[in-house]
Amino acid sequence: MSLSAAHHVEAIVIGAGVVGLAAARCLALAGREVIIVEKEASIGSGTSSRNSEVIHAGIYYPPAICPLKARLCVRGKELLYRHCADHYIDFKRLGKLIVASNTKQRDIDLHLIRRQAEANGVTDLRTLSATDVKAMEPDVVCKGALLSPSTGIVDSHSFMVSLLGDSEANGAMLALSSTVRDIEVLGEEKRKLLIKMEDMTLSCRYLINCAGLYAGMVSSMVFGSVAKSSAPSNQRQFFAKGNYYKLEGQKNPFQHLIYPVPVEGGLGVHATIDFGGSARFGPDVEWLDETVADPDDVSFYVDPRRADSFYAEVRKYWPDLRDGGLVPDYSGLRPKLSHPSVEVRGGVDFAIEGPKDHGIDGFVNLLGIESPGLTSSMAIAEEVVCLLD
Repeated sequence: MSLSAAHHVEAIVIGAGVVGLAAARCLALAGREVIIVEKEASIGSGTSSRNSEVIHAGIYYPPAICPLKARLCVRGKELLYRHCADHYIDFKRLGKLIVASNTKQRDIDLHLIRRQAEANGVTDLRTLSATDVKAMEPDVVCKGALLSPSTGIVDSHSFMVSLLGDSEANGAMLALSSTVRDIEVLGEEKRKLLIKMEDMTLSCRYLINCAGLYAGMVSSMVFGSVAKSSAPSNQRQFFAKGNYYKLEGQKNPFQHLIYPVPVEGGLGVHATIDFGGSARFGPDVEWLDETVADPDDVSFYVDPRRADSFYAEVRKYWPDLRDGGLVPDYSGLRPKLSHPSVEVRGGVDFAIEGPKDHGIDGFVNLLGIESPGLTSSMAIAEEVVCLLD
């Protein structure tokens, strides 16, 4: 289809997960004409529906290594809490305990975590003794802990519905069951883009790639139509699966979220609480083969046998967990910009690339938007709009 025959819209957001909806809202509030294109039949059915629903404080991200995560998580947390209060969305500031299982973690690791948090602008952490923790969480065993009072949980689906509602109230439109098949960058100045789907073709001035797990595939479509020299270094996404197990046959003993000291690749097997008061544990980090490029090839089956490794980790802080108390719940995928089997420089931060990074005017490319993507979503949206100004 020719450009003249395609319907033209000012801005297209690919992906109706939490980040795409936040970006569309921000663009619509800024007066842009926006269409949100989503391959699934409903919003938020990808990574946005398969996470812990935790509002993170912004503790762990070194600004020298993860400047975007460090800044956008703290800013996003503030925006998220304010938005939820204004829109009557369920959230709870449960608070989080980061527990030390040995004296090294207590005397060294917790100190380093607190110092990192303060460098990120998170100044409300409290250092707790084992006695302090026992008074707050009688069933938790540890050598000491940090309390993060600004960590919480949110009803992520209601949050996404509110973002869509704000977007549509300001003129945005949503196109569900619309899979992007090809994207073409038009003209020598690279100032227009043509987005081809099964039943329609759209042209736009601004294109935002918020496709989540599919963002690498969308990125390849865009850069495949221009000179390779224009493409940024990170086009490929890898995947790490995270498995969750729910507590069954025992009453949830926790009032707070319970996190161990972080491990490489994730935050360890932690205990979270849902709005019904039930406890779940996870996620673990199950790296998928580096050759996996299409998320549709991934099974979300949760192997009951993987829970075997959870018991020892959970019992470090909750020794009363009974055998057979963990049963499969659900799993999710994290889009990663690095992989243990592939030599890639960097790749631990969000990648939010604007025209100055890749040379395509009006295009913002978001890759590797994993945790804390939910918490950061509204701040990421601000970043997107700034890159288009």
